[in-house]
Amino acid sequence: MLNEAQSWFDVLRREVKRSTGVVIETDRASFVASRLASVARDLGFPDSQHLCMALIGPRRAEVHAPIIDAMVVNETSFFRDKTPFETFCNTVLPAMLAARANVRALRIWCAACSTGQEAYSIAMTLDEEARALSGWRVEITGVDVSQTAIEAARAGAYNQFQVQRGLAVSQLLRYFRRSRDMWTISEHIRERVRFERMNLLDTTPRAGAFDVIFCRNLMLYLDAHGRRTLLERLSGALTPDGYLFLGATETALGSEDFQPCPNQPWLARPRSAGAQAQRPHLRVVGA
Repeated sequence: MLNEAQSWFDVLRREVKRSTGVVIETDRASFVASRLASVARDLGFPDSQHLCMALIGPRRAEVHAPIIDAMVVNETSFFRDKTPFETFCNTVLPAMLAARANVRALRIWCAACSTGQEAYSIAMTLDEEARALSGWRVEITGVDVSQTAIEAARAGAYNQFQVQRGLAVSQLLRYFRRSRDMWTISEHIRERVRFERMNLLDTTPRAGAFDVIFCRNLMLYLDAHGRRTLLERLSGALTPDGYLFLGATETALGSEDFQPCPNQPWLARPRSAGAQAQRPHLRVVGA
């Protein structure tokens, strides 16, 4: 029985890593079985083990997306950790406004955006700086590997628990409208953000497409190879003078692209002028 259980779990772990880069620890079989139980019932399987084994059977196309959606971590909240948004508003945004004064355009990428709270937090931050951005074209793009998460982000509707996490009462009243037990983000904020499904380890935008990238709390779930691959993809998508935000416990230390600033481990620059000539200039900012 143990060998059979390990077999389905190995199938799942290989598929999740192949599809998303996320590494599931070897002691998480019971957790995974519980998490996939409702998916198995919905698709007519007797249990999670049979569901996962379908990944190598004729029903693979049917079960793949629901399994990946269930296994991708969607932990997020509005203005999570606060510090990145303060840094963005007080330091990064003024620098980018000065650097882009001639073109008056700013493109922001929210990678691994989950159900949209981070992307909408960025949009709200920019809305509060509306005077400085008058006449500017600002684009915010949120991407995630989970189609379910993307659909939730596009809907922009959140329950009471979700809006209580990170939002001040003034922000809730200003940017949301209530309908029964749900809060829907205002249209003028929602129309500023575009969401699409994307696997960051498979596809990235054209080179230098974004001025600022938020990719927070994804590297936590990747192995060393996955982290290197992710940083390479993100560096290619960033403009030469752009900024990359990472999560509070994440770092780009050890990457050949970056050198941390003194006393600021969450801020880094290209290691040498030669490297800057060959690769995009990066400043990495994290909480």
